[in-house]
Parts: sequence; structure tokens; C-alpha cells
Amino acid sequence: MYTILGATGNTGRVVAEKLLAAGKPVRVVGRNRERLEPFVEKGAQPFVGSVTDADFLAKAFDGATAVYALIPPNMQVDNFLAYQNQVGEAITKAIEKAGITRVVNLSSMGAHLPEGTGPIRGLYFQEQRLNALSGVHVLHLRAGFFMENLLFQVDLIKNQGICGSPMRGDLPMYLIATRDIGEYAAGHLLELDFSGQEIHALSGPRDYTMVEATRILGAAIGKPDLPYVQFPYEDAEQAFIQMGIGPDIARSYIEMYRGFNEGIGIAPTPDARHVRTKTSLEEFADFFAAVYRAG
Repeated sequence: MYTILGATGNTGRVVAEKLLAAGKPVRVVGRNRERLEPFVEKGAQPFVGSVTDADFLAKAFDGATAVYALIPPNMQVDNFLAYQNQVGEAITKAIEKAGITRVVNLSSMGAHLPEGTGPIRGLYFQEQRLNALSGVHVLHLRAGFFMENLLFQVDLIKNQGICGSPMRGDLPMYLIATRDIGEYAAGHLLELDFSGQEIHALSGPRDYTMVEATRILGAAIGKPDLPYVQFPYEDAEQAFIQMGIGPDIARSYIEMYRGFNEGIGIAPTPDARHVRTKTSLEEFADFFAAVYRAG
């Protein structure tokens, strides 16, 4: 039995699909039963509830061989770090209560740093909590920037004819497709081939600057001269808020971008195994183009 948190999200969905395809019993955890239904139709057992509820999670974890753990995003909370800690503590308590011995934990590059990384900071604390558990083998997957986050550029391209963000255009980024993360996690859940506390840093086959990424995405949608613009931090923060993101989270993301631009170290660390996955940005650009044309 495997329990998958965030089963309707980008990575959890792939983990659940792969485990079910392998004939494994799976519990899928989410906030909405209707969105879990596709997995239920394939034989998964649904658990609907809040990831801030340790007792609920302990029931979902009970008897599981391993757990795929993550802190789901919540873009409207007043204090994002407090939310991350609340979820992280509930997950950790549930692991202890249910006697789980193996966990694959979705983390992020930069999670070795206790401050200056915005939303990644909460993942630092979660790694520390999981590492402190006795008798639990944990594989931390420190993923790079999700390629799927580039989909937020679609409206900007259509409305203003540019790609843009607070990120410097000349700095290489560790980009990765979320499907690759899910497949990698599922592989290690099936094999259970990790012990102690392991760190694997995941990124795509090569790194890209935002200028390069813009050129690739632009070519895919028939705009080879699409420009990239680096936005001032203040303007970007206000734009995030106008998109419906909570003010605290908006400030947190600006801190992350600033840290990246200043070389704080959102990158693989010497204690991590750096793994290059298969999906290139050029391949992802085909999906980006389909979303662009459908919108």
C-alpha cells in the first residue's frame, strides 16, 4: 500500500498513475473527492480531508509501505511559512503515529538554506523535521524550477507581447518538467532503494536562461523574436497580488527571485546526487504552444 499526498497535483498525479499502472494498492489524498475520482476508477482508495489534520493523515498513512509527501501550495493564506509549518508538522506527526518507515519527500533546490529563499524556506524546515524522525528512511527530491510555471507567461504574451518575470534573463536555471519528477518519485517508491536520509537534486537535461527559454517558447508559438523583460521587484509584487496571490506569498516569491538573482544558491549541493531527467524545454514547448493556442 502506498499513500500519495497531492494526488491531483502536477507530481502526485503522475506518482499515483505510475503506481496504479504497476498494480500497486494506492491511497490518494486530496481536498476534493470529485477530482480524485479518476484514480478511484482505476482502483485507488480516496482519502478526502485537510493536510493540516495530523489525525486524518495518520489514518491515510496507516499500514502504508511508503508515503509520497509534499506541502501543497495555498496561494491565499495570510502567512505562507506558518501554513507550511502547520502542514509539515501534521505530516511528520502522522508519519510517527502510523509507523511509516519510508518517505519520498518533494522538496526544492535551495532547501539547504534556512533563510533568504522565500517559499523554499518552509521546505528547509520540513526536511529538518523528517530527518529528525527515528527509524524513517527519507528520500528528499530537491527539484529545480518547474517548467509548468512558464505557463503563467501565456497571458502576458497575449496581452503585452513579452515574456517577463523578476528573474535575471542571463542566469542559467535548473528547469524540470513535473512529469519527470513524478516518474522519478514513483520509480523509487516501487524499488524502495533508499536508506537513511538521501538527497537527490533533479533538473532537466540542460539548464536555460530566461532569455533562452523565451526564445524557445516564442519559436514554438510562431513568435521567434519574443522579448524577455526583467520586471522590477516592486512591480512584480503588485502584479502577483493582482493575480490573486496573497500579499505575504507575493513578498515571499520576490525574496526567492532576489535570492536567485544574487546567487544565494538555489542549485544542487555537494551532498546531493544531481540527476538529469529526460524532458527538454524544447519538448515542453510543444505543450506550451498547445496551451497558448487553446486559450
